[in-house]
Amino acid sequence: MPQTKKIFVIDTNVILHDFRCIYFFQENDIVLPIVVLEELDKLKKGNDIINFHAREFTRELNNIAGDKLFNGGLPLGKGLGRLTVETGQPFSENIKESFPENTPDHRILSITEHVKSKYKKRDVILITKDINLRLKAKSLGIQSQDYESDKVADIEPLNRNIEVHENVDAGLIDRLYSDEQGVPASEFGMQTFSNKYFILKSDRSSALARYDPFEEVFARVEKKRMYGITPRNAEQTFSIDALSRPEVELVALTGKAGTGKTLLALATALHLEKKFSQILLARPIVPLANRDLGYLPGDVNEKITPYMTPLFDNLAVIKNQYKSNSREYKKIEEMQDSGKLVISPLAYIRGRSLSNVYFIVDEAQNLTPHEIKTIITRAGEGTKMVFTGDIQQIDSPYLDMKSNGLSYLTDKMLTQDIFAHVNLIKGERSYLAELASDLL
Repeated sequence: MPQTKKIFVIDTNVILHDFRCIYFFQENDIVLPIVVLEELDKLKKGNDIINFHAREFTRELNNIAGDKLFNGGLPLGKGLGRLTVETGQPFSENIKESFPENTPDHRILSITEHVKSKYKKRDVILITKDINLRLKAKSLGIQSQDYESDKVADIEPLNRNIEVHENVDAGLIDRLYSDEQGVPASEFGMQTFSNKYFILKSDRSSALARYDPFEEVFARVEKKRMYGITPRNAEQTFSIDALSRPEVELVALTGKAGTGKTLLALATALHLEKKFSQILLARPIVPLANRDLGYLPGDVNEKITPYMTPLFDNLAVIKNQYKSNSREYKKIEEMQDSGKLVISPLAYIRGRSLSNVYFIVDEAQNLTPHEIKTIITRAGEGTKMVFTGDIQQIDSPYLDMKSNGLSYLTDKMLTQDIFAHVNLIKGERSYLAELASDLL
């Protein structure tokens, strides 16, 4: 007996997360509450990614409808279900008693409850990225789920990307030191993938190594100093190696606060500045308590300054490695004055075509998968892109460890020849910072 198709009711935040979400529910039917269209209409103006998604979804919906009405539903395509727009429904006594306020969320709950009572023999599921709304739905006896289509299935491989191998043949390690071309990977008998990093140990020696996917060899990774910054551990050494390799065009650095992700990326970019026409360092603005920047006093520059301060702090750390009258110190100031080194909110850079640029995106765990894709697809010839962030410290209310853009990027790109990922674990900011990160 064929399984009955499900009905998925879509919340606004799912569309703002992925404007093509309606095409990822297979043969099941989609119900769009009319209040969602109302909310999208309010968000259609603006330059942020949610404004873009609101506009794109509205255009997509218009293309689906054409001259037809939504009565009875419209087909979404071969192998897919039908899309229906459900108009407003009066609150049931249950919803009135539970939620007296007439909010968009409660209207969505009311419509979902109506659809459930209308199609008693079918599973009706509310899809929302709002955890609280999911809990409200379940309290009313309504099934509710997060949007799963772009979630990473298993986060653990992203946390264990550096492998430590004991009891490696000492002769192989000796050859890593003596042979600049590296040692054929087949001789190590290890499963690996592109640009994976290893700590190899024998009974009398050890080495840091990387798998080179182009030559199919294990090559030794040497400790390098970048614009006054010296790596303090193996993870930082691997990071600088990935950040400085021209063949590695895309890098993801993950790890908790204080591990040096942004500092290493910026120091490497400054060290390599002659190879690039510009260095861009950006981060998304996620206002505290989800309040818009308009709540903050001052002009545009004054509003964004608090969010950019951590980036300027990293730059200050690098500058303070040198005396104020040194060539290196003055070089940084000249690059800032000339526009070769730019620190800016990500929204100010999004949309540009980026050619021959060293582009660092900090706090990338606060980006959606679609935002990450939008940024990377702007990369022109000669551009290197670096994304840094802590997937356990997410400020966006609709993202988590598995659905944020940084995890998604790392999961999808992990085996590609031009990509490298390093997860930094050991904090180097201070003993106090490391203790707080581990215990608090």
